Amino acid sequence: VFHEDGFLVLEEFFTTEECDAMREQIHKIIAKMDVPPHCRTEFSTSEEEQLKAQGSADYFLTSGDKIRFFFEKGVFDEKGKSYLPSAVMGLGWMGRNISSLLVGRKLALEKPVVVQSMYIFKVQCLLVSVRPHQDATFLYTEPLGRVLGLWIALENATQENGCLWFIPGSHTNGITRRMVRAPPGTIPCTQFVGSERTYQDSQFIPTSVCLFQTGGLILIHGEVVHKSELNSSERSRHVYTFHLMEAKDTSWSKENWLQPTPELPFPPLYT
Repeated sequence: VFHEDGFLVLEEFFTTEECDAMREQIHKIIAKMDVPPHCRTEFSTSEEEQLKAQGSADYFLTSGDKIRFFFEKGVFDEKGKSYLPSAVMGLGWMGRNISSLLVGRKLALEKPVVVQSMYIFKVQCLLVSVRPHQDATFLYTEPLGRVLGLWIALENATQENGCLWFIPGSHTNGITRRMVRAPPGTIPCTQFVGSERTYQDSQFIPTSVCLFQTGGLILIHGEVVHKSELNSSERSRHVYTFHLMEAKDTSWSKENWLQPTPELPFPPLYT
């Protein structure tokens, strides 16, 4: 099913206790959050907003080996204070547990490494959606097909609070645009090359047809088109998500915004 559709929903993959532990850990991190005003970067999948808010920020480009906080539009008060970010990046250690190892083995990954990780809050007070996109637009490899997303529902994900929607089979059509680093000294620091496809709402199917429960896991092919709608409910939709790359015989593009560092290369999933 995964190879046909480009995604796979696995219900009750993580225990309630594991999900509670991840939520508890993120609240400890948030309690110590101290983001300077000039680093309060808005997180977006919109091309124009990305280039304006993220692409020009060193805070964003150097987030690969650090814990960094990103925010939605409208979360800051008149004093520039926000009580909750939209996403926290740099949490690869949360994904390396027995269940994740089992996924790698089942998919016959020989040398998987963790390239990116995020905790996404999808709070109910912000009417923000995530536009249709392909992960390979931002995490490009040669050959393609070497990036896998793991999306863990730490709370129930429904159509009302912003579950994921997919276009089944869209991972077979390649990609038509990429976000790349601009030449040194250029502002903004990233740019898009290629053109974006147009998608119809009727092409997408939701992953919560029967209510996607806490502890569920979605495997996401790097080229499958997916999105999430705004959270119109009275409940949040916390998720932890990270991306793996099969490092064997794979080249990570030096043009990607995200780059490993000598201090922290992409950590292996298998230890």
